[in-house]
This record gives sequence, structure tokens and C-alpha cells, in this order.
Amino acid sequence: MTEKILVMGPSWVGDMVMAHSLFQFLKQQNPTVQIDVAAPAWTLPLLDRMPEVTEKIALPFKHGQLGLMERIQFGRQLKNKGYTQSISLVNSLKSAILPFAANIPKRTGFLGEMRYGLLNDIRPLDITALPKTVERFVALGLNKNQPLPVLPQPVLMANQDNAKQVLIDMGIQLQPTNILGLCPGAEYGEAKRWPTKYYAEVANAALDQGWQVMLFGSDKDIPVTSEINKVTSNRCTDLGGKTKLGDAIDIMSLCDTVVCNDSGLMHVAAALDKNLVAIYGSSDPSHTPPMHPDAVIEYLGLDCSPCFKRVCPLGHLNCLKHIQPNQVIKSINLD
Repeated sequence: MTEKILVMGPSWVGDMVMAHSLFQFLKQQNPTVQIDVAAPAWTLPLLDRMPEVTEKIALPFKHGQLGLMERIQFGRQLKNKGYTQSISLVNSLKSAILPFAANIPKRTGFLGEMRYGLLNDIRPLDITALPKTVERFVALGLNKNQPLPVLPQPVLMANQDNAKQVLIDMGIQLQPTNILGLCPGAEYGEAKRWPTKYYAEVANAALDQGWQVMLFGSDKDIPVTSEINKVTSNRCTDLGGKTKLGDAIDIMSLCDTVVCNDSGLMHVAAALDKNLVAIYGSSDPSHTPPMHPDAVIEYLGLDCSPCFKRVCPLGHLNCLKHIQPNQVIKSINLD
């Protein structure tokens, strides 16, 4: 029987990038395995850049919605797909409903939200043995008690021709120089965002050295990217809110160096093999590090860190404010 696995994928961009380590491992173990991934539609551009994934299934459910009957009906539509196993990378109850309804013989995942019965291959989650998210993902692809392998580094296959065409369509000209990408947003909250004025200082330093600077971000990041561009006398290429995720990935592949908060785009930059400076505030680089051996991590590890809060509970944000722009500028190697 052909091995055919349905992966219930994560909703966060960064987590989906890290899931690529699992997809690569599964292919290493069995080159003929078919890997289909069911996930929210906004993550599918990432899957399009992962050749190991055969079919991408967009889940129609609203974020946070249980939608019990809808999930059961959706799962029943997958019954004839011939899946031999499902792997749930999300620990929620609702993520286990669909594989159960699809009657997939082996349904693997961590216990999570009391998923007895829905999953029949339940793995214990020892967070001390598996401190990193990517380790937990790959562990679900192992047989029980199989030791963790060397983790494959996520790799996204970007389309630079598409990137150049998108820029042309936007009236943006590529300059014959190094390109610095700045990603000042973080969907999780302000306790992950390095100060806007610090990003502007880094941008000015690069621009003064003749670099082209591109600002990446979603619609929510437009005020931040606009402010950075304003401080640099509009010398940056401001892409905030102007690109879809797939196009942003392709355009980022043109960059030489990228500076990011701990965010989905940080993991994208690592998977594109960019020179990367990753800035951590309330989160923990030992839990969700960029999967690139040469990434530079700026993290102070204060007594109050990591707190994992969206907003600094002490009101000072020292974990980010005390990471000075000159530290990051040195890491970029502008000379």
C-alpha cells in the first residue's frame, strides 16, 4: 500500500515554515510517500514553495471556530483519499476532528486538548526533551521511542522571476547594489517588536552605505513601515501591506541580509538562506529559533525574560529597548 499522509498544519506562518523539517524527514524515510497538508488558506503560499507537499487543502473554518458539524462533513469528504496516517501538528481538539471523520487508520498527535478517541496514536509531550517547536513536529513523524534525527533545515523554493515582475508592476526599480530587508512587524504583539526608531536608524545606516532597503509587513504593519520610511526621507522601498505572502517571499529572496523580529517572516528569511539578524524580546530563541546555522540572534535574556506576553507586563520593554541599533548594524556588515 502506498503511504499517504494527511498533515493537519499550523495557522502561524513561522510554524508552517518549521513544519517543512517534518515534510523533508518523511520524504527521507520514504521517498514515495505522498504528503498532503490541510491548513488555513493564508498559509498555502508557503506550501507552494515546498516541493515535498503533493496537495494543499485550504480549510474553510474561521479562526477559533469549533464548527463541529462543518469539520465532520469536511472530513467525510476526504474518506476516499486513501490516507494511511494523519499527523496533527496543532494540539487543539478541533484539529483532531477532521482526521477522525475521514476515518484515517492511524491518527498521530500529542494529547493536547483531551483528544482521546479522536487520536489513536497519542504521543506524550515531554517539553524538556523536546524544547523546540520544530523538534516536536519532527517527533510526530517518528515511530514511538525512535530517537530524534538531525533536523533538516527548512528551505523555501522562491521564484525570483515572479519577484522582479511584481516589483516592475509596482513601479519599483531594483538597484545594482546590496539589498537589506527589514521586517519590523510581529503579529503576536508589541512585546516582540523592536522599536520603530531603531529600525529607522539601521535603515539610514544601510542607505548611507549605498544599500537598497526594503520594508516588509502586512496591512497591520503599514503605520510602522510608513514611519520608518518617513524617518529615512522616503529612501526605502516600502512594501508594507502591498504584497501577498507568496510575492513577499519571492521578493525577500532578492535580499542579501534581513533583520527581523521573532515573527513568521524571520523563519521565511532563514528558509530562504538569507544572512539573518533575529531580534527577540518577550519570546525565547531556545523554543523557536531561526532554523539557519549562521543566523545572528540578538537576545538579552533578562531576569524577566522570556515572559511570552503580548505586551510588556512591567511597562518598560527593556528586553528590546536595550538592544541598541549599533549592535545590529555591526552584525549586518555594511562595509
